[in-house]
Amino acid sequence: MPEALRPLSRSRLYEQVVARLREHVRERGLDVGDRLPPERELAERLGVSRASVKQALVVLEVQGLVEVRHGGGSYLRRASLDTEPVEELVARQRRLPEVLEAREALETKLADLAARRRTDEDLAEIDAALADMRREIADGGLGVDGDRRFHAAITAAGRSGLLAEFMRTIAAEIAESRQESLRQPRRPARSLAQHERIAEAIRAGDPKAAVSAMRRHLRTVSRVRLLSWDADADQR
Repeated sequence: MPEALRPLSRSRLYEQVVARLREHVRERGLDVGDRLPPERELAERLGVSRASVKQALVVLEVQGLVEVRHGGGSYLRRASLDTEPVEELVARQRRLPEVLEAREALETKLADLAARRRTDEDLAEIDAALADMRREIADGGLGVDGDRRFHAAITAAGRSGLLAEFMRTIAAEIAESRQESLRQPRRPARSLAQHERIAEAIRAGDPKAAVSAMRRHLRTVSRVRLLSWDADADQR
């Protein structure tokens, strides 16, 4: 009889733990919301340390596949644990801080300009983007499309061709940072509330409040598990 949770060899342990957990989910027919075995049990059955199990769970969490609840176990967020290659994960980890720095520099200035230059048409587009995001989240999604539309509307309202061009040159990296942020547990609803505060400041024509609200939002975006994950830390 197949048994995914059998002892492991010693090389690249966290990757092996991820692979065995993937097999376990498939063998047992687990689905979204189902709980994985406790860390201690996994460590004992796989013959590794709890540190290796924790690192594997972080890999799965930063990819949006598992939700790790402090003191409450780990739960599936998707019906399978198919992951991206670790090398790609590490590459994203390395470029994300610079992307977030660029976003803060560009988007706080765009929020300032939008508060000064927005038109009624701009405000209507911002409101439509927020409505999209609310619908997506209410339907169980992350709100990615609404989020993208919201930031695009602010860029348009800023009426700066050069800043808009800078935003276009890093559009793929911004999309990546958006996905990374929104798949953090409970982040979509929080992001929506922050977007609403940015919109209120722009509607009020208050550049200082718009900059402050945008900066708070982008600093929340920067708090992702990927940046605390160390791919080189996996020992026994």
